[in-house]
Amino acid sequence: MHYEEVLVLCLLTITRSLQLTRPKIHLIRLIDVMSTSEVNGDIDSLAASSASKYGTKFKLMTRTDQIHELQTLIRDAETSRSHFKFVADRLIRMVIEEGLNQLPHVPTQVITPTGCDYEGLMYGKGNCGVSIVRSGEAMEKALQDCCRSMRIGKILVDSDLETHEARVIFAKFPSDIAERKVLLLYPIMSSGNKVCRAMQVLKDHKVPEEHVILINLFSTPQAAQRIVREFPKLTVLTTEVHDVTPNHFGQKYFGTDHTEF
Repeated sequence: MHYEEVLVLCLLTITRSLQLTRPKIHLIRLIDVMSTSEVNGDIDSLAASSASKYGTKFKLMTRTDQIHELQTLIRDAETSRSHFKFVADRLIRMVIEEGLNQLPHVPTQVITPTGCDYEGLMYGKGNCGVSIVRSGEAMEKALQDCCRSMRIGKILVDSDLETHEARVIFAKFPSDIAERKVLLLYPIMSSGNKVCRAMQVLKDHKVPEEHVILINLFSTPQAAQRIVREFPKLTVLTTEVHDVTPNHFGQKYFGTDHTEF
């Protein structure tokens, strides 16, 4: 007897033992629930498999239907600029929230309004954000909405239009950045050039590689491989690894003509 036949017989036995009316309908519902769980499990497995190719420090968010819809709208050429910005802000908020989970927390105790003690958690001190100008600035508001007092530095890295070689124009950081955990903000990684150059600037400022968490929306496999190869202690968080990234992101978000790589 096949596995599927055994499963159906077991489910029928369960519905009858519970004295359910219309057992066939309940059976169909049970099978639907199990099928949905299997599909979600497959998606989680694919995400874990994709991330594992790039090492344990590379974290790929589980693609829910909501995340997939937002990714689709960002890629859709018919999405208006106002709706694009609205959708992008939603996806950015999701990845920022998950990025904050990567920061260290410390135990704390507070007193509730009823006078009770509560054992909880708080962020450890010494965190900051660094955005790679310009598209990285699109992620600043979500970070500040979550952490109002968090300081944000900037790195301007320009790319040669023909060779795409990255060069640093300026960098402005908190004076004690070497002692801080850094959330590096950059939504699109096509080649990885700008992120690699920005990481080198942070290391030149004595920031340990393991203190940096890269917050990203879309990455190509080539960029992901390069990043984890050149900076193996860097934590990377992204929503998607795909051969084609939406390089129009910064152009459409800010309403400019320049496309970033």
